[in-house]
Amino acid sequence: MTTTVAARPVPLSRAYRFELVKLFATWRIRLLVLACWLAPAVFVAAVSEQSSLPVDTLFGRWMNATGWAGPLVMLGFAGTYALPLLTSVVAGDVFAAEDRLGTWRHLLVAVRSASRLFAAKALASLTVLLVLVAGMAVSSTAGGLLTAGNRALVGFDGHLLAPGDAATGVLLAWVSVLAPTLALAGLGLLGSVLWGRSPMGLLLPAVAALAMALAQLLPLPVAVRLALPSYAFIAWNGLFTAPAQLGPLLVAAGVSLGWAVAATTLAYLLFLRRDFTNAAHDGSGGRALAAVPLVVLFGATAAIVAVATPALGSGITQDKVQRSVATAFAHLYRLQAGQLHRPDVTEAELAATAACTKGDGLVEAEGPGNDWRCVVSWHLPGVTATGSAIYQLDVTADGRYVADGDGPKEVNGYFQVRTPGGDQPNPLWQFDANVELLATTKG
Repeated sequence: MTTTVAARPVPLSRAYRFELVKLFATWRIRLLVLACWLAPAVFVAAVSEQSSLPVDTLFGRWMNATGWAGPLVMLGFAGTYALPLLTSVVAGDVFAAEDRLGTWRHLLVAVRSASRLFAAKALASLTVLLVLVAGMAVSSTAGGLLTAGNRALVGFDGHLLAPGDAATGVLLAWVSVLAPTLALAGLGLLGSVLWGRSPMGLLLPAVAALAMALAQLLPLPVAVRLALPSYAFIAWNGLFTAPAQLGPLLVAAGVSLGWAVAATTLAYLLFLRRDFTNAAHDGSGGRALAAVPLVVLFGATAAIVAVATPALGSGITQDKVQRSVATAFAHLYRLQAGQLHRPDVTEAELAATAACTKGDGLVEAEGPGNDWRCVVSWHLPGVTATGSAIYQLDVTADGRYVADGDGPKEVNGYFQVRTPGGDQPNPLWQFDANVELLATTKG
């Protein structure tokens, strides 16, 4: 009597290694790995040597003052452009490639488990993305340190971070963007399963990231803004304030992970239901329904954030703007005093305050706009007169603003200051800072 033994599925570890080797064997992935591990260092080094810096980019004005500004500039670029494109090329094509080659039946015969095949492909694509993100972080940091040196970094509220603290902040910032990258990767897996050999699946993460980035530019309520995983690509700037603004970052990371789990689960369920015997399968049956759980997740997240914080308006109020400007001015005043070899004073001794209006006082002082005007006042020990300086503010919808000095010239006008790293513009002339959109989340 002959006994038939059922074939066991291939272990997940073996299937994972096989998928990983397949990905790294393609010329596109090899080219991306090479670019991510070399190009950021070249870019940061080249820009840091220029006299004209990307001051419109967060920390761009400090690129030739410290090597820790370079990886943060690269992080801003990566969150907007590079990471969405990388997730499209890697996760958005991991299933579609088998449709184009017609190799599904061969893989299922070899692996003997659709679930393990999905897990192996998903894990392999995520591994490749981690290698690419790590390459950009390491490469940009090396380029910055080799060019501008291991010096202190001016934080997002003007306070000075020692090199060790700056290194920790840079590391945490790059780690924090893994959450939204996972969310885009989940969308990539979903698109790859839904559209099959169609290029639309490949474009889904990039198109979704672009749409969410455009939404962040609109004057949306805070709850709606934080319910989009794209906010995690900009929430890392709260790591560079004192105390750290962890609330928006933690909320954004949680939202991103929720999107990653939801999109990946949808992709998994649709993958198990597909007909692998049909060579012409294009996944069109589940496309319309696939968006419903993500829309429900977005609405539920916005409602939870609105109730828990609470955060109903823009989050940009007069009191918040005034506190932020006064805090940043006090920190940068001390930096300027040190550069000009003046007696040091503490923030408490300065007692800086700011009085801000919007639209020359003709409109309510709330929300984004380039018509904010602030008058900063401060005191020096032993001096009876009160100092004052004027700033014009351009506040964006996500709470970031650029303060442009409008006199007096000897305080916040443009002039060069000699520093150990070379001549630098007056730190009080122009500076970047932000208004924390949530009410009480510092520390």
